[in-house]
Amino acid sequence: MEWATAQEQRILAEGVALTSDELDDGKTVGVRDLTRVRLLPVTMIPRPDHPQLRAACDAINFLTVATRGLTIGYGIFIRQDCWRDRDLATHELVHTAQYERFGGIEPFLQRYLAECLTVGYENSPLEREAETMAEGLRRQRVRS
Repeated sequence: MEWATAQEQRILAEGVALTSDELDDGKTVGVRDLTRVRLLPVTMIPRPDHPQLRAACDAINFLTVATRGLTIGYGIFIRQDCWRDRDLATHELVHTAQYERFGGIEPFLQRYLAECLTVGYENSPLEREAETMAEGLRRQRVRS
């Protein structure tokens, strides 16, 4: 949890506020405290330095070079080549709403990682919820 908390603090200190479109999307997907959310563009999504945490990430295929975004509480890393990708930001904002719903970093990560270990990242109910909500909002924007 120390690594995750430190990463959130970094994003909150160095990141930028949401655009008006991102604020609208965040409200739609249920983020309660949008003023706290910050996005930080990075070359690559950081991975923990601790050997056991790295091994855990590898075991569930989490935080690979292909990872485009990562939400930790109110902080969201976005890979620079995906910066301002509205669909990706919406997906990550769903995770922010989930962090709020579960009561913070530790309870969310316990649930999320347990799902990834038991049913896999792709089939994790929390990940599926983020995918489904982001896709639904994208479709709604296309129709408008």
